[in-house]
Parts: sequence; structure tokens; C-alpha cells
Amino acid sequence: MATDHAPPPVEAPARLLLPQILPALLVGVGASLLFLGISALAEEFQHVLWNDLPDALGIGDHSALWMISMLTATGIAVGLVVWKVPGHAGPDPASEGLGGAPLAPGVVPGLLLASTLALAGGVSLGPENPIIASNIALAYWLGRKVAPAVPGAAWVALASAATIGALFGTPVAAALVLSEALAGQPGRGSLWDRLFAPLVAAGAGATTTQLLAEPSFDVGLPPLTDPGFGDLLAALVIASAAAVFGLASCALFPHVHAAFRRLRHPMLALPLGGLVLGLLGALGGHLTLFKGLEEVKELTSSIGAWSSGELARFAAVKLLALVVAASCGFRGGRIFPAVFVGAAFGLLAQALVPEVHPAVAVSSAVLGVLLATTRQGWISLFTGAVLAASPAMLALLCLASLPAWLIVTGRPQLELDHQGNALR
Repeated sequence: MATDHAPPPVEAPARLLLPQILPALLVGVGASLLFLGISALAEEFQHVLWNDLPDALGIGDHSALWMISMLTATGIAVGLVVWKVPGHAGPDPASEGLGGAPLAPGVVPGLLLASTLALAGGVSLGPENPIIASNIALAYWLGRKVAPAVPGAAWVALASAATIGALFGTPVAAALVLSEALAGQPGRGSLWDRLFAPLVAAGAGATTTQLLAEPSFDVGLPPLTDPGFGDLLAALVIASAAAVFGLASCALFPHVHAAFRRLRHPMLALPLGGLVLGLLGALGGHLTLFKGLEEVKELTSSIGAWSSGELARFAAVKLLALVVAASCGFRGGRIFPAVFVGAAFGLLAQALVPEVHPAVAVSSAVLGVLLATTRQGWISLFTGAVLAASPAMLALLCLASLPAWLIVTGRPQLELDHQGNALR
């Protein structure tokens, strides 16, 4: 509502918005191609490491010995990249969230190499943080060279939106995240004027991903068609409980990070971190390895087949693996592993109370864990909703997010400042 002290923003004329379309399209397509290229390379390398190589050696690809060996070897490989490659694969990932200030372009090759090795080697991190950081660095560097009059923040916004659109295969997630980020920032024109070019970039990134890879977040949950009061109550309780569970990782994070930081060298911290991840993988099984999205689909394809003890083990081991991987220096994001943690926690709740609908249990738990680990409200709500693939879940999740947010707000985050202290 306009007041005497805050006049409504003046909408930008179309002549100012139209020239933004071509740069946004180029950034969107480029961001998606980089994401798809790194993902395809990591998947091919993963197949070699976890299928072809153990088959050739006559070793089971999911044996405890192979998990421990591969994760330790991955720690050594990533440690060498962080130690020797120019740029050292970027800053300490424990203090980096989604986006951030543009990195120097010389850092990007090492960052992408470290991320690819981690993805292929089974580390419990996703591609989102390194890909977004790389796309921001490249778009900022190229954009400032081609069009120096354009503010640097514009290129950062385009690259962030394009990559989020590419990652999720839809511009909706980017629109939600950017609207949250831009709402409190001064800028010319209305919110939709400022979202215009980023949404073009997000749409281009999402469309490119859809055309080339056909991504899907459908994990096969039975649809919720007629939600009732019992479903709402279950969503409220499970989201809140999952948020508390997710906060355990935030409480552990600074202590685990400090322990690895004392080693003072990537060739000590990363191999040791890889060894710990291998031991956790041997304890939790192969489903607790890798970024987690494909493993979520395997988990939800056998609802009722897992015991409550197995599901509790999956959730706890994956949560610990996420903390260790993010603490010891592996480059990667935390959203996709947190989705697995939430899915396992939700299925655990459903196993303990079979009357709870599986879609309600999984979506609500994913919402709670993501709120705790990311503090990205829209991303958390969007991810929980798309996993259920049921419009009826959206209203339940909106309400379930409220008590969960009261639990997590003001608490330590799964991100540290540059002194190693937890952000709040």
C-alpha cells in the first residue's frame, strides 16, 4: 500500500525491458549447458567408478570395502585439486551459501573439477552451490567485458536465476527465490520490472534443461486427493519434528568443521573426510551415498518394505554424512542430500504411524529439514510440493511451514562465517 513516505515504484517502460531479453536468454542457455555438461560428466565417471571398475576387479560395487576405498580416494583427488589447482577450488565451502559475490574466473575450472570428482565419488553433496557460483563468475566476467555499463548485480541475478531454473527444470523456483531476495532491496521499477530479465534467464535455463535432459522430481508418491484434518495435523507435527532433526546438523556443523580445520591442509582434511564418509556409507548402505535424488526415488519406490530401524539409520547416517562432507572441504551443495534426509525421516514417521499418508509424511519432512538446513523458505516449500506432485499438498505445506519456521528462525544455520562461527 502506498503512503506519503513511500510512493509506489514507477514501472519501467517496455523500451527499457526489451533490450534485456537477449542477454538473459544467452545467460539462461549457457547456465543450463554448464549444469548439464558437469552433470553428464559426473554421471559417466560415476558409472566407471561404481560399476565398470568393481566389475572388472570382481568386487561388489556396494561392498563396504569398495565404499571406504572410493570415498577415501575421492578425498585424495579433491584434496590435490584444492591444494595444487590455481584458485584452490574457491573459498571454504562451509562459509558459502547459494550465490554470493562473484569469484574470479580463474577459480572456476578448479571448482568445477572438485565438484565433479565429489559427485562421481559418492560424496553426500549436490551440484547446486558450485554450479551457481561458477555461472555467476562467468556471467559477471563476460558481461562486464561485453556490456560494462550494465551493473554487475544484474549479471549476478541473471546467472543465479538461470541456474536455479536449470537445476529444478522450471523457472518457478527461481521466481520465488528472487522475489524473496529483491523484496527488501532498493531498486528502480516495480518488483516485476526487476524480475523481468531474471525470469527470462530462468525460463531459458529451465527450457534448455527440459529439452536436453527431461529432469523429474516425481518420486512416485501416491497422490493425496482429499486432504482432511488428520492430514493437516500430521503435516504440522512431521514438519516441526523434521525441523528439529535438521537443526541437529546445524548444531554439529561448527564443531565438526573446527576439528577438520585444525588439520590445516587439504591433503589431510579431505582424505580423512573421505575415509569418514566411506565408513558412514558402509554403515548406512549405498542409498546414503551421492547427492541423494535418485536414492530418494529408490527409497520411495518401496514404501512399506523398509523397517523403521532401517529408515532411522538412513536419515541419521545421511545427516552425519552431509555435515562431514560440508565440513572437511568437499565442494558441493546441501539441498539434495537434505531432501534425502527429509524423505527418510518422513517415511520413518509413516512407518511408525501407518495411517499417515506417504505424500504428507515425505513432503512435510522434506520441508522441515530444508527449512532447518537452508533457511530458504520458498525453496523448501517448492521442493516439498514438487516431490508430492499433488496440488492438494500445497495448502498443507504452507500451513506446516509456519510452526517449522518458528522452530528454526534465529537458530544456528548450516553455514559459517569466515571465522568458523555459525550464522543465525
